[in-house]
Amino acid sequence: MLPILYSFRRCPYAIRARLALHAGVTPYELREIQLRDKPAAMLAASPKGSVPVLVLPDGQVIDESWDIMQWALKQHDPDNWLGDDGRHVEVAAALVNINDGSFKAALDRYKYADRHPEHPQSHYRTEAEPFLQQLENHLHTSAFLSGDRPSIADAVVLPFIRQFAGVDQAWFDQSSYPKLRNWSKALINSALFTAVMLKHPVWRSGGKPVVIKG
Repeated sequence: MLPILYSFRRCPYAIRARLALHAGVTPYELREIQLRDKPAAMLAASPKGSVPVLVLPDGQVIDESWDIMQWALKQHDPDNWLGDDGRHVEVAAALVNINDGSFKAALDRYKYADRHPEHPQSHYRTEAEPFLQQLENHLHTSAFLSGDRPSIADAVVLPFIRQFAGVDQAWFDQSSYPKLRNWSKALINSALFTAVMLKHPVWRSGGKPVVIKG
């Protein structure tokens, strides 16, 4: 039996989980879902009803993307994404705290500014910019967020920076974050990211499984 991952292709949390599973060359069964029609099997495994959800062969459920990433890379980490003595994990954990907290809150308001009419969209973009500047500063000292090679630190934030840039690509392309732009472009154009963003049919109970070989 293989681990089963319930996922939604465009969800940044699900993307980061898939990145780690692929980086760890971990085979799994992918179950692509529709957010408006969540399968009963996923809700039974994780009643909170959000992706990603990883169900292990022994029945254990991991339903937080950061935990899925660490689990996958502890099984196999051929590119040393975790770093010697977990060095890259420490960097990533600090980034996750901001990315999944204040930055994600600002990103949601920026992306859906029409739902928050108390301020113009540019206000919410400005709220997100301290994190962009922090990443830009990181990338002035090294090619990636935890050194000279991609690691778990890059994978935890990349899907969210991609989503942020996509809200107003023209603004991002001329913004004062050139290192961040180059970093995100290189990673998004990588074979790894391309692989995890392939489209797959929506999973139906009893249907043919989609096995990802990692």
